[in-house]
Amino acid sequence: MKATSLVVAFGILSLFAVSCRKAEDPVKDDLEFRYYNLEKMGWKSRAYTQKVDDIGFTATEVPIQYYLLKDQGMQDLKTVDSIYEKNKTERVIEVTFAQQDEKDLMDKAFTGMEYEDALKYISFGIDRDFYVVTAQHDTIPCQGVNYERLYKIAPFQRVLLFFSGIDPNQEIQLIYEDHLFRKGTLKFKFNNNKEILL
Repeated sequence: MKATSLVVAFGILSLFAVSCRKAEDPVKDDLEFRYYNLEKMGWKSRAYTQKVDDIGFTATEVPIQYYLLKDQGMQDLKTVDSIYEKNKTERVIEVTFAQQDEKDLMDKAFTGMEYEDALKYISFGIDRDFYVVTAQHDTIPCQGVNYERLYKIAPFQRVLLFFSGIDPNQEIQLIYEDHLFRKGTLKFKFNNNKEILL
């Protein structure tokens, strides 16, 4: 009889301990679940491509949570969420330029500039060619650019564009006035731009 009572008491204590542990941090469990769903749906799910002549222009909005998690890791999701809340009006857009025959786009044949001048322009001047128009018709200039130098290893060129002060629930349109390849003005409308939660 005593053994049965001990087993029942141990079982009740175990259930109590497990239920307390689960209730201990519901926010962390919720953040892990939201992060898992975001990862499964694809970080770069909003990509838009336009082709002009033989060059493809692809603009992809990348959630800032992607970069936060890459930098901070998964150990402390509350900190990542806190950083996101402070920076949720920031937008990062990745723009990739690719020639259909995989030729080097920095060549003078595509840019009309000497190779070194084209590299300088894409590294330090291309940010002036981009701006965002919000659903409320506000024009937001590009705050900065990061050129991913690939040293002819990959058959494309890529820049990361940074914009500030945009409501995370607002749809945007990226405008690119192409002075590098001289292809005119390209517009990329990011539809269904709902805030992505961790």
